[in-house]
Amino acid sequence: MEIGITTFVETTPDPETGEVISHAQRLREVVEEIVLADQVGLDVFGVGEHHRKDFAASSPAILLAAAAPQTKRIRLTSAVTVLSSDDPVRVFQDFSMLDGISNGRAEIMAGRGSFIESFPLFGYDLKDYDELFEEKLELLLELCKSEKVTWRGGHRPAINNLGVYPRPVQDPLPVWIGSGGNTESVIRAGLLGLPLVLAIIGGRPVQFAPLVEIYKRAAAKAGHDPSKLPVASHSHGFIAETTEEAADKFFPSTQQVMNVLGRERGWGHYDRSSFDAARSFEGALYVGDPDTVAEKIIHLRKNVGITRFMMHVPLGTMPHDQVMRAIELLGKEVAPRVREEISRWEAEQ
Repeated sequence: MEIGITTFVETTPDPETGEVISHAQRLREVVEEIVLADQVGLDVFGVGEHHRKDFAASSPAILLAAAAPQTKRIRLTSAVTVLSSDDPVRVFQDFSMLDGISNGRAEIMAGRGSFIESFPLFGYDLKDYDELFEEKLELLLELCKSEKVTWRGGHRPAINNLGVYPRPVQDPLPVWIGSGGNTESVIRAGLLGLPLVLAIIGGRPVQFAPLVEIYKRAAAKAGHDPSKLPVASHSHGFIAETTEEAADKFFPSTQQVMNVLGRERGWGHYDRSSFDAARSFEGALYVGDPDTVAEKIIHLRKNVGITRFMMHVPLGTMPHDQVMRAIELLGKEVAPRVREEISRWEAEQ
C-alpha cells in the first residue's frame, strides 16, 4: 500500500486575512513539502498542472525536478498532466529528464484535467476535447515504447522514424490514467493495461468499487493481468493531533475553494454541515487525527481495492507550517499503521 501527497500549488486568498501568496513563494514551499514527504517515508508526491491565476504550477515536471536532487526515494508524478492541450513529445522529454535527474523515480499521470483554460491558451478547440486526449495518449505511449517513432494523427504533424531523446532510466516510463470516475476512461485504462487514478473528492468512496471492477474486467478482457495493475485514489484531506483541530483548520480554506468553484460550475453553497458530512467515516474527506485518517484509508483499501492513496493537501491556502505538520503526521504515524494493517489483512486472505 503506497501513500503520498498531491498538490495543485494553490495561491488563493488567505481565508482569514485575504492576503495572496506570490506564485514564487508557493513554488518554493512545495519544494520543501516534497523534501519533507521523502524524509518521513511517503511513497509518492504529485503536482497538478493548471493555467489559472490561483494556481502556480503550469509545468509539474519543472517543480518536481527542483525537488528531485534533494530527495532519495519518493516517486515524483504529475497529478495530472493535461495531455489534451500539450505536445506528447515535450511531455515525454520533460519527464524523461525528470527521470534522469531523480534516477528513475518519475511518473506521468495523464488526464483531461478539470479546467479548460489551457485549450484556448494553446490554440485547441474544446469540441475536440475527447479526440485530442485519445490521439495524444496513443502517441505518448508509442514514445514510451520505442526510441524511434513513426506516427500520424489528425491534430499534430506526423512523425516519420524520428528518435526522441533523452531516454528515461525506467523502461518504459510509467504512465497512469487519471479519471474523475467516467466509465469510459476507466475502461480505456483497463484495455490499455495502464495504472488507474480515481479522483474521489465527493460522495461515498465505496461507490467507486464497481468502477474498479469494471477497470479490472476490461484489463482482463484485453489480456492484461489485473492483479499487477495498481489503482490509486486522490482525495482531499488534512491531519492534526486531534480530529477537532484538523477539522477547524481545514474548513476555512476548503469552504472558500469549494464556493469559488461552485459559483463557476453551478454547485450549491458549501457550508460546515457539508464539510462535516464529507469527513464522516463513509465520506470522501480524509480529515482528522492520525488514527481516524488511517482507519479511513484502510477501509478504502479493503472495500474499493485502492493500492495507492494520495492525500491532496492543502486545499486552497493554509499556513505552510500546518501543511508541513500534516505531511509529517501522514508519513510518520498514518502510513506505518496503514501498511501494517494491510500487510496483516493480506496475509489472512
